[in-house]
Amino acid sequence: MGAMDDTLRPESYGERVADVYDDWFPARGAQVAAVAAFLHARAGAAVGEGSGPALELGIGTGRVALPLAALGTPVVGIDASPRMLARLRDKPGGADIPVAVGDFAGVDAPGGPFALVYVVFNTFFALLDQESQVRCLANAARALRPGGHLVMEAFVPDPARYPNGQHVVAEEMTGEETRLIAATHDPLTQRIRARRLVLGPTGVRTFPVELRYAWPSELDLMARLAGLDLTERWAGWSGEPFTASSGAHVSVWRTRPS
Repeated sequence: MGAMDDTLRPESYGERVADVYDDWFPARGAQVAAVAAFLHARAGAAVGEGSGPALELGIGTGRVALPLAALGTPVVGIDASPRMLARLRDKPGGADIPVAVGDFAGVDAPGGPFALVYVVFNTFFALLDQESQVRCLANAARALRPGGHLVMEAFVPDPARYPNGQHVVAEEMTGEETRLIAATHDPLTQRIRARRLVLGPTGVRTFPVELRYAWPSELDLMARLAGLDLTERWAGWSGEPFTASSGAHVSVWRTRPS
């Protein structure tokens, strides 16, 4: 394998998208409130143990960490992108959240052991090979206290979206700006290579998105190898049932008693 392309570096996505991330993916009140409440409960408050601490893998601009901290769960974060973390620090309360700069596959953050480790918005799939994903879950399990929870939100793979291994869609058109997504799919490596293209009066900007997806059953096997057992799987943060037609899942694994 040759030298790593810049788009494959852990920090590349965040460094390029940091300035527009919150505009493109705004934190909607009801949705974020449901996410924070779900995580707060799994951090221990619902069973009277006190809440947290919690560790977010790929904390980004703090879209989830800040509402979760506001509920009383202490949050620590790790992210590879200094620019994304700078946006977090600029928000009210953001400077109070301890963060580590690095590849979250290593799960090397201060403040453990944790009651909760979580990764949302498909961020886990930014780890681009199975080895890195297995290593991440193993490190996450070691960072958890006995009985602690790992929570992941991710899409359910749908190869049918990529006829002939390709997919192009208009994501949004606002004013004079158009956002397109062009993607290629390799089912052998479970890799999706996408580019978000922004066309506007000033020209064309390109934002890379690189993913290695995993099926829910594959994630369960990785988790078992790490000493984690599946305890819950939902289709959304409000407890929607997970079925064969669900396009996403919120999964909860728990460490085994010591």
